[in-house]
Amino acid sequence: MTSLTKGNASGHPGSGDANLLINEVVGVPGGVGTEARAARAEALDAWLGSLFPDREGIALVAVGGLGRRECAPYGDLDLVLLHAGVPGIEELAGSLWYPVWDAGLRLDHSVRTVAEALSVAQDDVKVALGLLDARYLAGDRALADQLIRTATDHWRRTAVRQLPRLREITTARWATHGELAFLLEGDLKEAAGGLRDVGILRAIATAGVTDALRPAVRAAHRRLLDTRDALHQQVGRRVDRLVAQERDGVAKLLGLEDGDALLRRVAGDARTVSHALDDAWRAADRLRSGRRRGADGRPVRRPVARDVVEHDGELVLARTAIGARPDPSLSLRVAAAAAVTRLPIARATCEWLSAYCPPLPAPWPPAALAALITLLGAGPGLVPAWETCDRYGLVDRWLPEWTRLRSLPQHNPVHRFTLDRHLVQTAYEASRHTRDVDRPDLLLLGALLHDIGKGLAAGDSGGPEPAGTFADHSTIGAPLAEAVATRIGLPDTEAALIGTLVRLHLLLPDVATRRDLSDPKTVAGVAEQVGDTTTLDLLHALVRADAAATGPAAWSDWKGRLIAELVARVRTALDTGVVPAPPAPDPALVAGPLPVVHLGEDRVSVAAADRRGLLATVAGCLALHRLEVISADAATVDGRALVECRVQPRYGLAPDPVALTADLRRAVGGDVSVTQRLRGRALAARGQGAAPRVVWHREAATDAVLLELRAADAAGLLYRVTCALDEAGAQVRAARISTLGGDVVDAFYLVGGWPSDADRERVEAAVLAAV
Repeated sequence: MTSLTKGNASGHPGSGDANLLINEVVGVPGGVGTEARAARAEALDAWLGSLFPDREGIALVAVGGLGRRECAPYGDLDLVLLHAGVPGIEELAGSLWYPVWDAGLRLDHSVRTVAEALSVAQDDVKVALGLLDARYLAGDRALADQLIRTATDHWRRTAVRQLPRLREITTARWATHGELAFLLEGDLKEAAGGLRDVGILRAIATAGVTDALRPAVRAAHRRLLDTRDALHQQVGRRVDRLVAQERDGVAKLLGLEDGDALLRRVAGDARTVSHALDDAWRAADRLRSGRRRGADGRPVRRPVARDVVEHDGELVLARTAIGARPDPSLSLRVAAAAAVTRLPIARATCEWLSAYCPPLPAPWPPAALAALITLLGAGPGLVPAWETCDRYGLVDRWLPEWTRLRSLPQHNPVHRFTLDRHLVQTAYEASRHTRDVDRPDLLLLGALLHDIGKGLAAGDSGGPEPAGTFADHSTIGAPLAEAVATRIGLPDTEAALIGTLVRLHLLLPDVATRRDLSDPKTVAGVAEQVGDTTTLDLLHALVRADAAATGPAAWSDWKGRLIAELVARVRTALDTGVVPAPPAPDPALVAGPLPVVHLGEDRVSVAAADRRGLLATVAGCLALHRLEVISADAATVDGRALVECRVQPRYGLAPDPVALTADLRRAVGGDVSVTQRLRGRALAARGQGAAPRVVWHREAATDAVLLELRAADAAGLLYRVTCALDEAGAQVRAARISTLGGDVVDAFYLVGGWPSDADRERVEAAVLAAV
């Protein structure tokens, strides 16, 4: 009721901590559940009634959570002081609001006549919704009843006209807060499918547009309220976002096994609410626009696909499709038609398909496979069509594996969606690249199945694996995906290719960001695993789709350039059988007086007299200027040392090029003052987190051994590690830096064979000590 209120506790000097447990004020035991919420409401009613003076022409009305008797442990009070024009109303209001503020409770309040309240509601649809929750607390009951009755009648008369504006506001809120069913840290109130949407369903039901509050919705609403109660209890303050660190505690309060079980329950409830609201919006649209009728007065029916007809803006089955032996591919064909036309499937049609459509045989008939490919390649229509079918159990009929994947959390911070939504979103993103590959159908299927092994791998975190390993979900998922591909009707060779795509779907980003692309052994190794250019193109498209579906942190321009560079070099090797030669150094670096410093858009190149520790000095200087090093290459040409780094600003702001150039020149020239600044900054920036780990790869490079560091990210980390390597006598010819959320996987190419266990242990100890 934002527009109806005149003030709240947050700006009042006597508001206390504004997070006081309601129970501490009204003396009600804490708790989670319907009975606890009702007890809090009854106690608040009594307490507020005791504050209200005995005067005619005034009434106290509750709206919001108290109006609905849904008081959360740390909820707000939303109150309206109604009056009939009595004198001294402002003083009376103060005598009522101040005790609430002094008790430390958050308060939204307003003082209105009935006419004023209705006038505001007429101009603001959110206020109109708020008045539907109005409930008499104290004072003149007739006055309160007049407001409640009139507000409800007004809403019923005007709802059809006001619902489009309400839908605009709701859509904007969804764009801000996302979909609760698929978010790992969703807002229980504001996200799509949350408590705010239940209020909209209640308003639509009050208007008589449709039966929006079916038993399943009421049960989902009750569980979401329980979850919010438990979240308040767990955190000790008012909060609606279910963040990862609180999930296990909230789950325990609700009697659930763990945080993952909680997240899956919340996802199911949010889906129930979202689907009910989608149905309600469509009913409202039909009521507002009127039915399209033909000359005979009947609603217009338009064929859109085999056995599928549009009827009143929804897809229904053609009469000829309904028989004693329905086609097993019918549900898939209906879903494909919905995705292509972007029209919703009627609820009755979904229920009929769920009840009567027979299971698909193995292998699938060609019509079913064709419908699945059409569905996956439909673009924006895919997600809503898939979600509708999933809600009615149709997806489980197509893919029995989906039961395990549904609402599965992905704990890696780069992921924004649960696993099932991530897979469907990846297929949608892959549809943007179907013209870039020879087999778009296999790209779409590979996108849908690429993470099918998640949740089965030991210790699977829902994110990328450590460098150099494709065990866990990639390896486990490959035979599962191949079996699915065989079951849905693909030939053995194509099913095997699906398995290859799943097994190698992390290969390109892993190698591009963590290996030296100029090393012939790197390119040859990728070419050997990929095998042919068709698979290479499919993997390249799948990588881009996977990253786009994962979230903004999973992709960047530099990552895209590195992967494209790797793909180009591997393609050359596959086409010609010859591994491309390493690129020649920049001619400007191998000539002219030293030192040489060149700054590009995302590159920093330095040439200086050959000496130990040059890479560490350059890395530290870049860290001093808040530049992250993505990759670094060091070489010696004609007695001069060359260091070339790809960089990006750590905080999005580019450094002053003049200052950076000056510091680099002084640093590589051995200026002690610059070195001291670098070391002081690096020591102050040591990171915290889990224990770091070093992994050796002795066969990964042509002329070097690969030392891989996995540790918490921190400013200056590359400088500290390269200093430690230099002091341990290791020469670094290349470094690749990969950041995964708050962690890094940094790969260092150490020149030489390093066969001695003792020497490797000494270097490893030095690196770990630096971290």
